[in-house]
Amino acid sequence: MGERGTASAPVTEAAPAKINLTLRVTGRRADGYHRLDSLVAFTDIGDTVTLTRTDRPGVRLAVDGPLARGIPTGPDNLVVQAAEAFRAATRQPLGVDLALIKRLPAAAGIGGGSSDAAATLRGMQRLFGDGRPDPGALTTLAAGLGADVPVCLSPRTWCMRGIGEVLVPGPILTGTAVVLVNPRIPVATPAVFKARSAPFSQAFDLPAGPLPPHALADLIRKGGNDLQTPAVAVAPVVAEVLAILSGVPEALVATMSGSGATCVAVCPTAAEAGRLARRLHTERPGWWTSPATLL
Repeated sequence: MGERGTASAPVTEAAPAKINLTLRVTGRRADGYHRLDSLVAFTDIGDTVTLTRTDRPGVRLAVDGPLARGIPTGPDNLVVQAAEAFRAATRQPLGVDLALIKRLPAAAGIGGGSSDAAATLRGMQRLFGDGRPDPGALTTLAAGLGADVPVCLSPRTWCMRGIGEVLVPGPILTGTAVVLVNPRIPVATPAVFKARSAPFSQAFDLPAGPLPPHALADLIRKGGNDLQTPAVAVAPVVAEVLAILSGVPEALVATMSGSGATCVAVCPTAAEAGRLARRLHTERPGWWTSPATLL
């Protein structure tokens, strides 16, 4: 996922978009956290984080890119929190400059902040850990940053259960073409869970091995997303996005990712995904639209 360098050279880590192709809410713990059952995949588009070692102790973040506007550069940013957590774990006065290139919309249900944090942890390990990552230690740090951060440490297809701490390898979806569409309306996850009133769902087993696009579409229809209905209540435009994607010939199926508002269309080929994305750019210029391929 990154460019290997020496301990003193800057390192760059990709922070790919995370999408929930299915999502069921299966229960709620006594501490208020919801238990989930979700098929999670990652794409070949996303943010990037470049880390440069400095002689000045501390963490400094700069944000650039097409969607950098409004992104905090202080302690509210998960990238800064990830770097600080790593520094605290090493008990060393480490210094690092972070450069985040923001290409994914925020509060969009595609794990932008979580993937950025995971990329930062990987980069810190490469920069200060002599190239010897300790997955167990990084996973512990990731879990302290948020439920979605651990799954982002190893971007591949996962079945994610519990509150995000149980990860089982999922089916092989490599090369599947999708289109991501976000209506530029941020949706807060707590608001979506608060609007949810349906009973809890049952988890369901995922197939192993390669899963072609048409079979994936059937699986998505079967699995569904339990947060889709409450997300529509919070942000009605989600229903408009899904209606458009469900009515085009290029899409085999359309679903909402995570708690929204980004929606995903699974396409038979990359050519059809590109054609759909170009048409949506023209018809809905205010929306964020991107073709992508699953990793």
